[in-house]
This record gives sequence, structure tokens and C-alpha cells, in this order.
Amino acid sequence: MVGTPGGAQAVGGAIGANPVAYLIPCHRVLRSVGGFGGYQWGADRKMAMLMWEHGRATAG
Repeated sequence: MVGTPGGAQAVGGAIGANPVAYLIPCHRVLRSVGGFGGYQWGADRKMAMLMWEHGRATAG
């Protein structure tokens, strides 16, 4: 959805270099096919962060 040739790679590079992952929500980036893709601190942590956010958003 970036819409610029090579843009997805630029976004991936910036996300990979992010030293404060939770403050800058790079964990919300998903692959175009819907998968999680790589995450510096592992897929389990990425899933936990997304599920925690989802729970807070739907807790009313």
C-alpha cells in the first residue's frame, strides 16, 4: 500500500532501525499478504503487543 517503487523496502529499513519499537508503533506493520513478517524482538512479542492493543481498544 506504500504506492512507491521501492517504498516498502524503505519502510522496512526504517522500521528495522527503530530503537524504541513500542513508542514508534512499527509492530503494527503487516506484510501485504497479511502475515507478520520479521520483527526485531520476535513474532511472539509482536503478537502479544497487537493482542494487548486490541484488547484495550475493545474493552469499552
